[in-house]
Amino acid sequence: MMTLPFRHRFAVAALAGASILAGCSQGGAPAPDAAQQQAQAQAAEAARNLDTYRQLLRIHNDQMAVTMGKDIVQRYPNSAAAQEVQQTLPEVEKRWQEHSEKARLAALWQYQVAPMAGGTQSTASIYDSQPADVHVNLVLRRHTSWGQSAFLFNRGHGGFVCKGECTIAAKFDDKPHAIKAYAPPTGEPALMIRDDKGFIALLEKTKKISLPITLQDGEKKVELVYEVGGFMPDHWQPLPKKGKK
Repeated sequence: MMTLPFRHRFAVAALAGASILAGCSQGGAPAPDAAQQQAQAQAAEAARNLDTYRQLLRIHNDQMAVTMGKDIVQRYPNSAAAQEVQQTLPEVEKRWQEHSEKARLAALWQYQVAPMAGGTQSTASIYDSQPADVHVNLVLRRHTSWGQSAFLFNRGHGGFVCKGECTIAAKFDDKPHAIKAYAPPTGEPALMIRDDKGFIALLEKTKKISLPITLQDGEKKVELVYEVGGFMPDHWQPLPKKGKK
């Protein structure tokens, strides 16, 4: 076996060391592995989503902000983006839920102004939320000739059991308050509330009204529940008084 002279061995070692140094200097830091690459990609995506979340807050789009914020927290729970979102998300979600509930309650009411029996009437009406198989209108009405009234109307399903004047054991936000009512002598499927002014005044301060009544159809006893918290008095238009002839 041939042995290289000392000077040759020194030259080979020097070249090898130079090659190693050159490789380190050209390559810089080691390339990230697959896990590191995935973490970097997730961090970049979380940052982009965070920027979208901030923009949604700026334009007051609470619904989309809640959706985006929850997605960030769920997908990137340990990220800086998630930590920032969690500082505002509870308040934004609460505000959005309150707004959504307010809009839902308002949408339960219908307001209409139309000709009626030689005059003009303005109505605000709402269907019961419970029970699910019964649909009875609660109607507030102003008529140029008949004045103001409040009544239940059971269109297409018969009237109500009420002989002469009857008492409804109503509840306003679970507070008992008896209401006097009567069936119209003209035979309409309605139940007229005697003290319409008092009833409407209570309604305007109430979120939920419960009215236990008996339907003529099979004398079925039901408790009608009306979610009246979305009532807007200014949408129920006052009517001009009928002019003197």
